[in-house]
Amino acid sequence: MNAETEATADARRMMEICNACRYCESYCAVFPAMTMRRDFSLGDITHLANLCHGCKGCYHACQYAPPHAFGVNIPQVFAEVRQESYAAHAWPEGAGRLFEKNGTLVTAVAVFGATLAMLLSVLLVDPSVLTSAQRGPGAFFRVVPHWLMILLGLGTFGWAILAMVMGGIRYWRATGASASQPGPYAAAVAAHDIATLRNLGGGGHGCNDVDDSFSMQKRLFHQALFGGFMLCFAATCVGTIYHYFFGWKSPHAFLSLPVQLGFWGGLFMCVGAIGLTRIKIITDPVPVARRLLGGEFAILGLLFLIAATGLLLLALRHTGAMGMMLALHLGLVFSFFLLMPYSKMVHGVYRGLSLLRHAAEKKKA
Repeated sequence: MNAETEATADARRMMEICNACRYCESYCAVFPAMTMRRDFSLGDITHLANLCHGCKGCYHACQYAPPHAFGVNIPQVFAEVRQESYAAHAWPEGAGRLFEKNGTLVTAVAVFGATLAMLLSVLLVDPSVLTSAQRGPGAFFRVVPHWLMILLGLGTFGWAILAMVMGGIRYWRATGASASQPGPYAAAVAAHDIATLRNLGGGGHGCNDVDDSFSMQKRLFHQALFGGFMLCFAATCVGTIYHYFFGWKSPHAFLSLPVQLGFWGGLFMCVGAIGLTRIKIITDPVPVARRLLGGEFAILGLLFLIAATGLLLLALRHTGAMGMMLALHLGLVFSFFLLMPYSKMVHGVYRGLSLLRHAAEKKKA
């Protein structure tokens, strides 16, 4: 971030208190990283905030948490700092304003994308094709031309990757992480921490997902959502190989590899999105940044709708409803790609970079 804010100043104050106390030193990656510092620059505060996984263990264990006069509430203030870092490093310049009303933005883009896709299908496709049962190889492309599907998919996904890479580079430079010089060992450690969500384990006994009791719910639902997303991505990749290398056009048989990957991926995504939404609704509201919940609920809702419409498309692909269901599903998917760099989804990039920096600092120490 380029300038000090109320959230970063409050986070620095709390880190100075925590650095003197150190009761939570073994709770997650934040506190070992904190103990490596005596002073906290703006880049350090941003780094620590993105290193935080929001498990709330430190809040429920803290003797200085509200209503104490010190008012130490690390999960809440770090959530605010993270959101500010997303906006500060968004690319292109000025795109950070999209985070101000993130819930409204995600909902509006998703509705617009789905509506536009359905309207274009009605206008461009012969009604007899759109509303009748389509069977056999290439049935999807009779509704949405293959060239158009590829153009929109690669265009929106390519933009998302470019914007997130550029944002990651800006974040890496602004937080001073380039001085840490991570090597292969640090990359392997960070990859392990990302894949296993080690910092949502509370040192092995769980985190305080809902109240002061320990639980692995958030970790499991997060893994279900992320794992399901990656299975769906793998299904798309396998389907692409089938199409271009073997000439096997979708829709494929239910027991084929791309359909099985997509089926189980969609189920896991639905379970993960519902589970994480439930936790956000019933959790203790004090260590939560309430103003950010709109955007978080919206992106979870969009991920659920993408998975659910994908499963419905699978169920209805040999009926007259396939055409409109395909348009709806693709509209939501392409909208999601456009939103990735300007929604909670970007946390994966910044948190991954923070874990990489932390692994390099630990090795150096």
